[in-house]
Amino acid sequence: MKKVLYFLLVFGMVVGTGWAADTIKIPVASPFTGQLASFGEGVKNAALLKAEEVNAAGGINGKKVEILLEDELCDPKEAATVGTKLANNKEISIVIGHLCSSATLAALPIYRDAKLPAISPASTNVNIGKMSPFYFRNVYKDDFQGTFLARYIDKVKGYKKVAIFYEVNDYSMGLMGAFMKEAVKLGIQILGTEAYTAETTDFKPQLTKFKMMKPDAIFIPGYAPQGTLIISQAASLGMKVGVFGADGLDDAIMLENPDAEGLFVTTPFLPGQAGPAAAGFIEAYTKKYGVEPNWFAANTYDAVGMAVAAIKAVGQDRVKIQQWLLSINTKENAYEGVTGKTYFDENGDCLKDAYIKVVKDGKWVGAEKQMM
Repeated sequence: MKKVLYFLLVFGMVVGTGWAADTIKIPVASPFTGQLASFGEGVKNAALLKAEEVNAAGGINGKKVEILLEDELCDPKEAATVGTKLANNKEISIVIGHLCSSATLAALPIYRDAKLPAISPASTNVNIGKMSPFYFRNVYKDDFQGTFLARYIDKVKGYKKVAIFYEVNDYSMGLMGAFMKEAVKLGIQILGTEAYTAETTDFKPQLTKFKMMKPDAIFIPGYAPQGTLIISQAASLGMKVGVFGADGLDDAIMLENPDAEGLFVTTPFLPGQAGPAAAGFIEAYTKKYGVEPNWFAANTYDAVGMAVAAIKAVGQDRVKIQQWLLSINTKENAYEGVTGKTYFDENGDCLKDAYIKVVKDGKWVGAEKQMM
């Protein structure tokens, strides 16, 4: 009887966790619903595509990869809830996420305390890397992006007077600060700044104030849902100014807005500028989903790829995965992905090129003048 009970207990454990035993779960935390769901769409598509390709090639040491889509709405409270769930799940050895900097900053201490490594494909706030040895990212930081934008408008666009519309969140304020610091050095005049929240829909009072200042351009270091409203309301007031932003405005919603013609933004990935390694990814993604991959998709594809490579090399021990990621610290031993070479400094930060894309004839295209 004891042998029977023992057999049943072991059999039940195997059956009960059989799916987990045959798969390696990699959670992807991003906004899949809500205002920024369009950002999460590229994240989801790329993660599933990469897992599909890995599984078709035999998986990780014979085990299938299972992507867990964790919807956190780019909201700090939701991100903390998701982070706690993942940190407490011993089957999870690495997380891909989060997307928004505010969500990352909320989940980061939870992962740090649980010694759970994470790779963000999109969070650019400058403080993230310094706050945890378990957080990595394969995207540039806001100090780089803000400085790059200031230099671009000075050297390429010739703007000398700029008004700034920023959202009250970690991403937008960090980006604005970096931009302003460099702009002042270059002699660019910041005429004024106006704040808004994610719930704001009427921007005309602040835009009317800006119109009187006669700026050359408006800088929007925020996200696309509010950015497109600002652009349209500025046009309705007859403002003839340039409009530019950063990667938070890099969204298909801008292509649906005729007033967004001429908008230019920074982006870490341009299909037209990508190297040979990206060609197969772009073709496969476009064939499967009917659209070209955006930068969220490309960075996520590489982030999942790094997670897979780490688990293949050292197994599913969290600390060993962290140490493997830290060992990718030079161009010579970098992870070669569709976004180029990724390697990390002691803070888990990486240096990536920035590109400029512009809305032209209702499509995103690379700007004629890049600045490398």
